[in-house]
Amino acid sequence: MTVSWTPHRFQGGALALDAANTVVLRGDPERSFDRFDDPAEIARFAEAAGTFRADELGGRRLAVADPHRIAPVVLAIREATDRLYRNAVKAGGAVAAADMEPFLRACADGLAGADTVFGAPGRPFGHADTPIALEAALAVSALSLLSGGSLARLKLCRNCNWLFLDRSRNASRLWCDMAVCGNRQKASRHYRRRKAALEDEDA
Repeated sequence: MTVSWTPHRFQGGALALDAANTVVLRGDPERSFDRFDDPAEIARFAEAAGTFRADELGGRRLAVADPHRIAPVVLAIREATDRLYRNAVKAGGAVAAADMEPFLRACADGLAGADTVFGAPGRPFGHADTPIALEAALAVSALSLLSGGSLARLKLCRNCNWLFLDRSRNASRLWCDMAVCGNRQKASRHYRRRKAALEDEDA
């Protein structure tokens, strides 16, 4: 099934979190599904991310040479990122040492062979004139979340359970996307209140 890579799919606040959120409804085996089941979607994700994550990437384009070849590396980074940061949210921002080893190994594999320099002021992903491999960009994005106060702003959406960075001034966001998950939660609460009221009237 072809995925529509809309702005909503990029509400994580960082490229690595957007990738982690490509597994929908994690923790619900009966309804969960993986948007990267078809490796071709990895390339389409990268193409969309070049637009929706342009600020984070410093305008650097993402390159995907062969989605089938890089899929194992991309998926390893995705799963290690999700495990590390999801557990960190649950632990109040603390990172478990047991989660760090597979995370760092996956990121190292993503950076292997990358002929570029990262982290320069204003150019965290390197020079914008040349493309960067998606797997390397995912590794840089994932590693960057360990610093700069990002851990304290990581949250899990109360509707869809996606990881997201809460960059609001008072860190009060409850949902990854107010227009989608926020409205769904509000509609659900309204339905429950209305149903309770009708039941009270019938009692």
